[in-house]
Order: sequence, then C-alpha cells, then structure tokens
Amino acid sequence: MNEPATKLASNDPIVSDLQTRYGDSCVQQITVDPYPTVWVAREHIRDVLSYLKSDAAHKYELLYDLSAIDERLRKHRDNQPDSEFSVFYHLMSLSSDRDIRIKVPLQDSDLNIDTVEKIYPCANWYEREAFDMFGIHFNGHPNLRRILTPPLWEGHPLRKEHPARATEMDPYHRTDEFQREQQEALRFVPEEWGMSRASKHTDFMFLNLGPNHPSVHGVFRIALQLDGEVIVQAVPEIGYHHRGQEKMAERQSWHTYIPYTDRIDYLGGVMNNLPYVMNIEAMAGIEVPPRAQVIRVMLSEMFRVASHLLFYGTFAQDVGQMSPVFYMFADRERLFSIIEAITGGRMHPSWFRIGGVCQDLPDGWKEMVIDFCDYMPSRMDHYDKMALQNKILQRRTKGIGAYTTAEGLDWGITGPSLRATGNDWDLRKKRPYSMYDEFDFEIPTAESGDSFDRCVVRVEEIRQSLRIIKQCAENMPSGPYKSEHRSTTPPLKERTMKDIETLIHHFLNVSWGPVIPPSESETIVEATKGWTSFYSISDGGTMAYRSRVRTPSFPALQQIPFISNGFMVPDLIAIIASIDFVMADVDR
Repeated sequence: MNEPATKLASNDPIVSDLQTRYGDSCVQQITVDPYPTVWVAREHIRDVLSYLKSDAAHKYELLYDLSAIDERLRKHRDNQPDSEFSVFYHLMSLSSDRDIRIKVPLQDSDLNIDTVEKIYPCANWYEREAFDMFGIHFNGHPNLRRILTPPLWEGHPLRKEHPARATEMDPYHRTDEFQREQQEALRFVPEEWGMSRASKHTDFMFLNLGPNHPSVHGVFRIALQLDGEVIVQAVPEIGYHHRGQEKMAERQSWHTYIPYTDRIDYLGGVMNNLPYVMNIEAMAGIEVPPRAQVIRVMLSEMFRVASHLLFYGTFAQDVGQMSPVFYMFADRERLFSIIEAITGGRMHPSWFRIGGVCQDLPDGWKEMVIDFCDYMPSRMDHYDKMALQNKILQRRTKGIGAYTTAEGLDWGITGPSLRATGNDWDLRKKRPYSMYDEFDFEIPTAESGDSFDRCVVRVEEIRQSLRIIKQCAENMPSGPYKSEHRSTTPPLKERTMKDIETLIHHFLNVSWGPVIPPSESETIVEATKGWTSFYSISDGGTMAYRSRVRTPSFPALQQIPFISNGFMVPDLIAIIASIDFVMADVDR
C-alpha cells in the first residue's frame, strides 16, 4: 500500500502556479532528471494542458511525448498518488527553455481520460499508442483504434500481465478462417475515416501506396483519397515493423538491452546507445571520464554523417536523379570502414557502455579520421553541383510540403526538420551534453520549411559534423575510457584478475548488470532525425520497470496528411523523401 502523497513546496514558478490553481489535487514528484513532475486529477487535464500551452507565463508549445505506465507491480512509489496506471505528458517550452511532466493517476477499473488532441494535434497518435499498448480509453478521440499491433490483436502488450516472450504463450496456430478475418480487418474502409466515396462533381479514387513500395522507405502504407492526381486525404498506417522495443526493455538487464537500442533508428548506430546509457548513468550517479565523452561525440557524429549521406542520396533518387546515391554510398562505405576499425562493427556496433565505451581507441585511428574529414568537404561541394543546384530537383521540392515553426511544433517535429523552418533549437547548443559545449560548430537553419529546405539543413549538418569529428580527433583527452564506478558495466577488464571479489563483481555485472536505485529519469539527445529520448523507471532491480523510447520519426509520419493534402502524388513522394524517417524508429 502506498503512503498518501504529500504536497511538496516547489521552487519552480510553474509548479507553484499549478498548485495554486488546482489545490491539493496537484502533487509534485521528485525525479532524477531536471524536469518538474506534477500529478493532476484527470478531470483537470484538458484545462491544465490548455493553460500551459496558451496562457502560462512561459508557454509550452511542444507536446514532446505522451504515454502511460502500468503501476500495479511497482514497489517504490514514495510521495506519489495512489494509482494502478498513470498517463504522462512531457511538455516543452522552446521559447523559454523549460520542461514540465504532467502525470494523471488512473485505476484499472476506470481506465479513461479526456483526449487532448484538439490542444496538441500530435497527441492523436500518442493516445492511440497508449490505447493499443495499455487499454486506456481517451474520451472524445476522433478515431481511437490500434496503431502498432494488428486490428484483431488480443490484449495490450505493455500491461504487466501480457507475456514478454513467445515461450510464455501457447503455440501459434493459424486457421484459414483466422487468416481471412485478419485480412478483412486490414481492408481500408473510407467511411471509417470520415471520407466519402464521391462528391457532387467527382468520384474519388482510393489508392494504396505501400506497404511494399520503394518510395515509402520501408514497410509503411498510405491510403490515398484522390481526385484525379490531386490528394484529397492521406491516411498513414504504421505498425508493420513493430517489435516491442519497450516490452523487451522490461525483460533485459540494464546492460544487455544496449544492443536492442541500435535497432531503433538502425541508421543511427551508437547514437541510439547514447541517451540510454546517459540516462542510466544519471540514475546511478556515474560520472563519465572526459575521454569517454569525447569518443562518444566523435562516433555519434560519424553516424550522423552516415545517416545524412543515405538521406541525401535517396532524396535525390526519389525525385529522379539516379547517380548521386551511388557516389554518396561509396563515401558512406568509406566512413563505415573507419567505424569498423574503431568498434569492430559497422551499422550496429553497440559500442557504448554504462560508464563509458567498450574499449579504448585502436592504434592508427587518428590518421584515418582526420584523412576522412579532409577528404569529404570537396566531395560535398561536388554533390552541391550534382544535386542541390540541379534545377529539376529544386522545382520538384521547393514549396512542397511546407510548414511553419508553430505548425511543426503542433505536430511534434524536432531536429533538422524543425530547423528548416528557421528555428535554431539544437540540443547540442541549447542543452549541451557530453562536452558538446566545448566544440566549435554552427547550427544550420533555413526559412521555408519545405522539402528542399529540409534537405539543405541536413546537407549543411554533414559539414558541421565533420568539423566536430576533426576537433575530437585533434583534441582527444587522455585518461580512462570508462568510469571506475561500481555500476559501470562491465568493469574494466584489467582489474578483473586482481582478486576474487573483483572477478565476482565482473561476472555479476556482465551477467546481470548493475542494480539501479529506485528512480525515474529521462535523457534527450539530438539524434540523426530529431530528438530521441529514453525515459526509464527503476524499481531497484537489475532491469527497467518501464522504459519509454520517444523517437522523432513517429510524429513526423503523423504530419503527412497536413503537409500533403492538395498536392499531387509525385509531390507526396518528394515529401516522404524529405522527412528522413526509418520505420524501426517509428514502430519500435
């Protein structure tokens, strides 16, 4: 039984403001991360979020994340209201550099709460995900249906009673009748989405784009309502790539989950490891040595370059240029050979560790890295002439799929796609981590927020990443590549054979991983496609009680109808190409 929650005094003005407005129902929770966390009663949620977005002294323009927690088996819930489930909302104010996390307590017997999609449009998909994963009903939602699992899926995967492994389930059987039911459930029925099959002057055509089509960049389906070649409405459908990343995080130790993170944005490599291990380090109180931090920055920026090169080549290919992708893939392979020489892996090295990195840099690494940094600028100049300055590419992409900064924030857009609207928010500059504040680099922005500018920003980011990588190589600190903290996993190998206690410590940390104190924390980084974060909850064990993975590609695909309606089908291909998404980053 939880102790009754007590109302804590807060030094944060917005928390004090909410407590004044909503009285004893507003309770503050202390977390490891710097974001104030406030519990509010569910009947107030619309009013609270509307106030924070539009009327508070510091307006929270961005609903960064929305999800839920199954609290029923959790042992350590000090100073939290009694609840069996909770829904949380992470809001961000870019104008004043502030965050707040709002939580709402719910009981299993009455799992419903009002939708907030009219306040924050991007809440639509996040609420559908919480419904799908936890069974929480959002009152007033325009189309509350499963989003990541098949329509006829039984149960809600992130509830604690749902099995985490196939070995916990009965053997799978598929009858012909079951297959027919599943196929019928996938049929697109326009009326269910508020569409008519005809209007006064025309009969509409409905077209499936995907889920197997080269221009949708993965198993992704868009159901199009067309008036001739003009898009009247588009309905994105995801979930074909869903593997239950967040469920797997609850069954793996803190250490053994690291390789799973590589497979989220599978083009981002160690960039996926970074927020995860940084978050655990914050929860465990681990201080990472400077050398390990700079090594992490160097490898992360290498993967930013590799990801952007793939984007650049396929973007040009999707709008009709066949040659650039071959040149850019050759340069990407050259970069992967350096990554492989350092880490032993190419796309998925899983090389970062809790407390540092897997091993120290090998002999000869510096010469390879600097040689690549000196080689690439002239190649980028060549690609400018080949692709960006090509008049056909410009006519295919300028003015296509444009949105403003405010519209981008409404739809949860972050990273280079938001900076293409003129907003200069880059976490590496605004909230430096891993010593990014000691590097000299610029934040590229554009103005139009269209498909062309989204490409321009990423191209310039390649140049800036090369600057950072070269500075890492030329100014690499000496010292250890991993912390000596007891929770560092695995401990330094050279200490393993000194005595039996150290050997046992090494064995336990490798096989079980560290024990993280009961706590909650979230860490956000500037990943290749936008902002990626891990929000983890420890109940004092060797694995996460709950790990939430927030990725930039998920809200980006939700925005497609907003920026594509009224354009033609070939324009949609350019829009999809400019978003720069990965389906594993969407579905997780």
